[in-house]
Amino acid sequence: MLKTTLKATCLAAVLVLGNPVYAQNAAVVNGQSIPSALVDFIMTEQEKRGQAASPEMRATIRQELINQEVMKQEAVKKGLGSSPEVKYQVQMMNQAILANALREDFYKNTKLTDKEVETAYAEIAKMMGGSEFRASHILVEQEAEAKAIIDQLGKGGKFEEIAKTKSKDPGSAPNGGDLDWANPNSFVPEFSQAMVGLKKGEYTKTPVKSQFGYHVILLADTRQATPPKLDEIRPQLEQKMINDKWEEYQGKLLSSAKVK
Repeated sequence: MLKTTLKATCLAAVLVLGNPVYAQNAAVVNGQSIPSALVDFIMTEQEKRGQAASPEMRATIRQELINQEVMKQEAVKKGLGSSPEVKYQVQMMNQAILANALREDFYKNTKLTDKEVETAYAEIAKMMGGSEFRASHILVEQEAEAKAIIDQLGKGGKFEEIAKTKSKDPGSAPNGGDLDWANPNSFVPEFSQAMVGLKKGEYTKTPVKSQFGYHVILLADTRQATPPKLDEIRPQLEQKMINDKWEEYQGKLLSSAKVK
């Protein structure tokens, strides 16, 4: 696995950096130099991937570059570099590497102000705040089934047991229909509207129709949601904000490109 990754890294480095002549070389193959700076660059890239730097790694990189240089020279002698397949592969790899370089440059140089982060956090906190509901439901395909379940509950039937045996929701049925704590926005509108209209311990007396079928909903409890503090989610929030900025930047580049 390491060797495969190392080969790809070496090849990518050569394609982007070319093969310039430096005063200090790691090797010279048939008069063509392999600069030590190229080995240093690949060492750094491997370290970014979690590999510990060592003399053995340097020697492996050097040998891999020598191998690739020998093979490259032989390919050139055979005229393989002029074949359309090879040209297209080199073009594709160069495009991918340079596009990734643009992305890395964008992420490195995009800075967020405290005000931007605080504004974004305020929006998230607003969405995560308010009331949370802990509800259970029994989902069936036909309205008549839901009505029969409501009748059964009215006669003393246990909601949890009925949910386990009759609900078609594979995620909640094994738990007696329990949907855990959630914001009303987590559910489809028909479900949310019926749920928030219930009091603690009540269940819907008429079936609630949604795109999934017919629900019988029981409201177990409500509570006031407390959003996490900014410091607790700041790294993830900033990462998302920069991701969004990158998507916006890409969109502007694509929309301004002249494509025929």
